[in-house]
Amino acid sequence: MAKRDYYEILGVAKNASEDDIKKAYRKLAMKYHPDRNQGDDAKAAEEKFKEAKEAYEMLSDAQKRAAYDQYGHAGVDPNAGMGRGGPGAEGFGGFAEAFGDIFGDIFGGGQGGGRRGGGQQVYRGADLSYAMEITLEEAANGKDSQIRIPSWDNCDTCGGTGAKPGTKAKTCTTCNGSGTVHMRQGFFSIQQSCPHCHGTGKIIPEPCTACNGAGKIKRQKTLEVKIPAGINEGMRIRSAGNGEPGQNGGPPGDLYIEIRIKPHEIFERDGDDLHCTVPIGLTTAALGGTVEVPTLSGKVEIELPEGTQHGKTFRLRGKGIKGIRSAYPGDLFTHVSIETPVKLTEHQRKLLKELDESFKKGGDKHSPNTKSWTDRVKDLFK
Repeated sequence: MAKRDYYEILGVAKNASEDDIKKAYRKLAMKYHPDRNQGDDAKAAEEKFKEAKEAYEMLSDAQKRAAYDQYGHAGVDPNAGMGRGGPGAEGFGGFAEAFGDIFGDIFGGGQGGGRRGGGQQVYRGADLSYAMEITLEEAANGKDSQIRIPSWDNCDTCGGTGAKPGTKAKTCTTCNGSGTVHMRQGFFSIQQSCPHCHGTGKIIPEPCTACNGAGKIKRQKTLEVKIPAGINEGMRIRSAGNGEPGQNGGPPGDLYIEIRIKPHEIFERDGDDLHCTVPIGLTTAALGGTVEVPTLSGKVEIELPEGTQHGKTFRLRGKGIKGIRSAYPGDLFTHVSIETPVKLTEHQRKLLKELDESFKKGGDKHSPNTKSWTDRVKDLFK
């Protein structure tokens, strides 16, 4: 099943601004959040929530959005024609090997490959990606963490030569040690990596049994990672030189640590702002009172006015998250949810009925929203 267009999911135009995309996502997130959808529609709402979240993550990132606008889903999907080295990495290797020398002579070489003084092809190692899951509190305050990643060290048995101890590599007779061979196709003379030595210029008659002739052994190493305060979902931290090793002495690739933030039990993050829903009793809503509201830095109290309605939002300035590029922290938006009493006793039922009768005697003044709605319905059928 083909994936839906990200712009279509959010209901915005392709030239929509960042603010438009942010507003559209927040509207959908509030509508389809699992906490707001229970029962038979919960699964469908959850899928729509995830779909909107994915679309927002892609379109809110300038680099990912540019790739998506140009290539569609293939431009941002790591499984859609991409290798660890980036878009088209698997196909690019053959292309670079076949035509790298022609372009190198004209343009002076490329980022991913080059040549040694002896003529051997050298290639930069592939980049690696690591997904790190952190809590909202860790994202807000930052943290120092350790991760285990693969690393490549010289083989202890052969000392990195790739040859069995007591033997040594020999010059490749196919390319005479240059690492390249020439092929003529029509008017073109094309250089490509030697198929026998794979561009190294050497042949190993007796490979090392410990590393199978690679000269390197894959191990695990511990890497210290500093997560900056204010980091957001989908942001990446670059660790230079901790990717896969280069070929034939080429430089290693980089490691990109992509941040994933765990869903929070209370808060929803919207940029630097936070949102939470606070349930209050019917009596508190009617009479007003003091309510405790949680924040990332502790509890605070807010005063509810008399006659607070369901869905009323209170803004606590500076109680959000201070983003990496922000000068000031965001705000906390508290949404009031009025709870209807359940499991009433007979005495409580009697009291509520008496209260209801007194409200009816008072006319519409106790329920202004109901009167306004009733008037609109009457106007509809006139």
